[in-house]
Amino acid sequence: MQRAPEPAFGDLIDTPLGSLIALVDEQGALLRLDFPPEDQPLTVWHGYVWQRDTAAVAPIARQLGEYFAGQRRVFDLPLAPRGSTYQHLAWRYLREVPYGVTLTYAQLGERLLPHKTSARAIGRANALNPISIVVPCHRIIGADGSLTGYAGGLARKQALLELEGVLTPGSQAALF
Repeated sequence: MQRAPEPAFGDLIDTPLGSLIALVDEQGALLRLDFPPEDQPLTVWHGYVWQRDTAAVAPIARQLGEYFAGQRRVFDLPLAPRGSTYQHLAWRYLREVPYGVTLTYAQLGERLLPHKTSARAIGRANALNPISIVVPCHRIIGADGSLTGYAGGLARKQALLELEGVLTPGSQAALF
């Protein structure tokens, strides 16, 4: 049975990598931050029916602007992503991966022990991460240093890692 859409407030935020849609709850906690397809209507987005509220997402837009200007390495925003207990645990560990550092899916999985996880489970939690950039799933790479799986597209993942100094244009990620 599909749930009824939840209410949210949001807006599109322009970034050097394209527009992001930011959705927050009534308390201003970030529910979703995604790169939406340009041709998709956005009245209902991932189970949220939202109304435009630029002021509600202003703190997110400000911190993203600072990040893209190289002035912010850690986000300080209230978060309220929807997900399972395991997904919340995985996303918490993702937020602990520092700016400018990459880990493999297996390395992140090792941090989640003793929660008996695998690189595949980490990959699934990453794929379902509803808060792009702030919950930095772009910092998780393949075992061979390759860029794999990013909902915003691999070109954006590469650009984010270049911004953080992990990659030089056209290079492969160094493993840490």
